[in-house]
Amino acid sequence: MSLPRLVASLAQPCIPVRSQHVRVLQSPAQFHSTLVDMIARAKHRIFLSSLYIGTTELDLLRSLRHSLAANPRLTLHLSLDLLRSTRPGPASSASLLAPLVASFPDRVYVHLYKSPNLAGVLAKLVPRRFDEGWGTWHPKLYGVDDDLIISGANLNKSYFTNRQDRYLHFASSPALSTYCFDFLRIFSHLSYRLLPPETPHTPFTLRWSNPNVDPTSIQAAAQRTLAHFQSSQPRIPAPPAVDTFVVPIIQAGYLNVREEERCLTLLFAHLAHMPDAHAALIDLTSGYFALHQPYQDLLIHSPVSSRIIAAGPRANGFYGSKGMSGRIPEGYTLLEKRFWRKVLQANRAWSPGPAPGIELNEWEKNDWTYHAKGIWYRPTLTSPPELTLFGSTNLNSRSANLDTELSFFMHTSAPALRTQLDAEVHNLRTGAHRVDEDSWRKRERHVRFGTRMLVAAGVEGML
Repeated sequence: MSLPRLVASLAQPCIPVRSQHVRVLQSPAQFHSTLVDMIARAKHRIFLSSLYIGTTELDLLRSLRHSLAANPRLTLHLSLDLLRSTRPGPASSASLLAPLVASFPDRVYVHLYKSPNLAGVLAKLVPRRFDEGWGTWHPKLYGVDDDLIISGANLNKSYFTNRQDRYLHFASSPALSTYCFDFLRIFSHLSYRLLPPETPHTPFTLRWSNPNVDPTSIQAAAQRTLAHFQSSQPRIPAPPAVDTFVVPIIQAGYLNVREEERCLTLLFAHLAHMPDAHAALIDLTSGYFALHQPYQDLLIHSPVSSRIIAAGPRANGFYGSKGMSGRIPEGYTLLEKRFWRKVLQANRAWSPGPAPGIELNEWEKNDWTYHAKGIWYRPTLTSPPELTLFGSTNLNSRSANLDTELSFFMHTSAPALRTQLDAEVHNLRTGAHRVDEDSWRKRERHVRFGTRMLVAAGVEGML
């Protein structure tokens, strides 16, 4: 079976798109300018999904307000994480958005999703600073009419300026945009709706959206709804000119929805049986390199070579944080070392030749942080990628088990789009340098005993 047929045979929907409508953005500034331009041109609907909206993003709020005021038929739908969006303090995403809801009560819909993992007594005991460790709403979808940006970036200043991520822009792609919009609608019925304050002493009101479902026990309803949603998607016949297909993959391990794990297992099994597997190459990156154990095994035992990029300590978003969170970069160093030890034990360390093995790199750039994630597959070491995995997943245990993720496979035979994907990999690798056991012997990479104890206590699954 060829790789395109494998992609088309997956149980998930397979959505045809035109390669000339796909643009791979390379920088935070491109992401920001494209998003603002899309909002300014909105005619019917804007739908945005993110972990949160930064409390300093007043320009983004003004752009949304201006488009709503200019077009009385326009609707705005936002899906955010409840815990992150209601953090205590002088301002929050929820308090920022409440006036917009009040101004356009019939056209602005803000839904805040709360993972059912943290409930009851535990929810009262866990400090607010750490409650996201039990799971978050994580899809990053930015849609306007039939245009869509799929990313791993949030709506915050750093993601618009100096926090590197991935961003794929699909123009005039109604089937893909409608799928993403409908996905968000499903979870809106399992979320709290943000409303204006009911009293002068509160900045906003939260109201549960579904009277037929207990907000602390949504698992069964969510499983049924998601299974029906995926299975009922129409198989869209591909016009002759279509050379690119996108497959949406939902991962929510806490709901026993594990499409990402199944798809990656099928992909690696398929690649292992290809006649020229040893000549192929996989690029993989994650800003949070606590790679899910099954994915580690797939990489190490695959005949396909791979190049990995992780965030270096200074490019980790938690670098320099106070308290326990300041140990997080150390925790990732420890997990990197453990992964590399397995690579060495399997005799897969990178070496020159036709089947070079596994290379581990760290990304660092002055005053920047790193948040990119995904996979690229190319059939030879020198050919451009023909398959990529992109979206919200960090490919770690947390993404597999705790968070709600929406990611996508894209396969293309279009030379121009493959060239764009190749340029994307090159751009990310420009800031990366190879690391190995000698790198971690340096004094600045020392992992303190307390950090080791935290990882041993199970924090690894939350990183």
